[in-house]
Amino acid sequence: MKPKVLIVEDEWRIRELIADYLEEEGLDWCECDRGDIALESFLQHTPQLVILDILMPGLDGYDVCEAIRAKSDVPIIFLTAKSEEDDELLGYDLGADDYMTKPFSPKVLAAKVKALLKRSETVRKALSSGNDGERMELEELMLNVTAREAELGGSPLVLSPKEFDLLLHFIRNRNRVLSRDMLLDAVWGYDYEGDIRTVDTHVKRLRQKLGDRAGWIVTLRGNGYRMKVMP
Repeated sequence: MKPKVLIVEDEWRIRELIADYLEEEGLDWCECDRGDIALESFLQHTPQLVILDILMPGLDGYDVCEAIRAKSDVPIIFLTAKSEEDDELLGYDLGADDYMTKPFSPKVLAAKVKALLKRSETVRKALSSGNDGERMELEELMLNVTAREAELGGSPLVLSPKEFDLLLHFIRNRNRVLSRDMLLDAVWGYDYEGDIRTVDTHVKRLRQKLGDRAGWIVTLRGNGYRMKVMP
């Protein structure tokens, strides 16, 4: 089955241009022209990647990105006329994998799509290849690796897919110093081009969800992070 790309863009000419180039690369696609129906389209078509405009009727791309990130770690490329550095950094903070400004090269966009699809599959395989069996337990924390579910103190721990992958990597490497670059390589992929501060954003959210156990993840200034727990 061909990988499917969701194009969320309110200008039909741009949607048509992108679709033509995706087809040339052997990819399938679906489309919508409003932010307020983008999440519905995402759930309906279950694409493997999303190309997302920011300035759209109904709901802006930032809100759409945040809503998708709450449910999935599918790669997201922002394609937008907003070219300010703060706009780009906000996009990466919300979980975007890449950010392109208009006018753009559709050939380069198609190449980025293929690279992100390949990287996403590589990371997924790498994270699922550990010899952890179905469950991992650490004090009162339990991860069901196969089902990708977590519990803390017997209660469900609701994590985004990236938060789950990050916590799994911390547990597998507990008591080891992990630099931000190491975390990016392991969880986002070695060729991730986004802002390195996305690691800090995800660690912050993960700590918030761990509650009283937030202290497990220690910040080492200038070096990165370490999950400090008993072996």
